[in-house]
Amino acid sequence: MSLPTWAPEAEALAFLRDREAWVRENLDRAPGVKRAAIGAEIPVCGVARPVFAGPGRAAHFSEGAVHVPEGPREGPRIKALLTAMARERLAQAVAVHAGAIGKRYGRITLRDPRSRWGSCSSKGDLMFSWRLIMAPPEVLDYVVAHEVAHLVEMNHSPRFWALCKQLCPKTDQNRRWMRAHGAELQAWRFEARE
Repeated sequence: MSLPTWAPEAEALAFLRDREAWVRENLDRAPGVKRAAIGAEIPVCGVARPVFAGPGRAAHFSEGAVHVPEGPREGPRIKALLTAMARERLAQAVAVHAGAIGKRYGRITLRDPRSRWGSCSSKGDLMFSWRLIMAPPEVLDYVVAHEVAHLVEMNHSPRFWALCKQLCPKTDQNRRWMRAHGAELQAWRFEARE
């Protein structure tokens, strides 16, 4: 359990006791941890792709599969491949959506946040989770449209949602997909084996 330094532990424990059933129910529904390694099937652009042993020093994607050199660094190599794929797809989508509304944007960075899929700073810098490459392309596109819409509306007002739907007409459908399946993407682990 993690608490702010100012929060009394007794108060936090009381809070948890009051909501124990809800916490247990949500933990029971959480997807189990999945390891990115040879033999796994990892989602790439919304499709489960097999991971095979492959030549070279880096992972690569070809013939509908991920190929990675065998060894303890399979996970980090797969992550590096997915991150590179995400960077390319996200940059393309940002350029399209920002161009559609005539807005300039700042830097695009990729991270691995646990609680958000993207963000837009007041300077116009955009941050995205590299894990979006595992989601279907239309879901990645929606997240980009959402953040690009913040270049105009730094809020979630009706005008923001109208612009978001202008950029991505299936906004509602894609938001539902993220709520239903986002935890599955977060369940993947890419650490090196010991």
